Amino acid sequence: MEDLLGLLRIHVQRGVNLAVRDVVSSDPYVVIRMGKQKLKTRVIKKNVNPEWNDDLTLSIADLSLPVKLTVYDRDTFSLDDKMGDAEFEIGPLVNAVKMSLEGHPNGTIITKVQPSRQNCLSQESCIIWNNGKVVQDMFLRLRNVETGEVELQLEWIHVPGSRGLRSL
Repeated sequence: MEDLLGLLRIHVQRGVNLAVRDVVSSDPYVVIRMGKQKLKTRVIKKNVNPEWNDDLTLSIADLSLPVKLTVYDRDTFSLDDKMGDAEFEIGPLVNAVKMSLEGHPNGTIITKVQPSRQNCLSQESCIIWNNGKVVQDMFLRLRNVETGEVELQLEWIHVPGSRGLRSL
């Protein structure tokens, strides 16, 4: 617990225009990795525009580690097919969390992260103060695949008794 800085809730909302890996569709699911942690969404059958709406939570002890996302097609009789991957840094979100934002109106945009060659963003990502929390919406363009994006929302969760971000 002394190494824990907080939790990162990743709301995996949906996939858009994912690659076809079966005959006419795919059975996609998302795997999120950070360091030794690995989390999975549920499988959505026969859909290249799946709506997962799954919440996955990572324990954060090292802010320098990227979060890696891979989309797979679930197969029954063979290994699951890879449908692309992406990764992102949590630094901009963490920097926003460290600010004193109490008293700001709901929906205040704290900062914006622009798409670049160094990230997998397909469009501008806004970090917003919403209902007393700092959240970041992201559209990630999948790499190593012909097509596909994944929409996420990140939220930092402070854990009472943890080291927290204020000590950094």
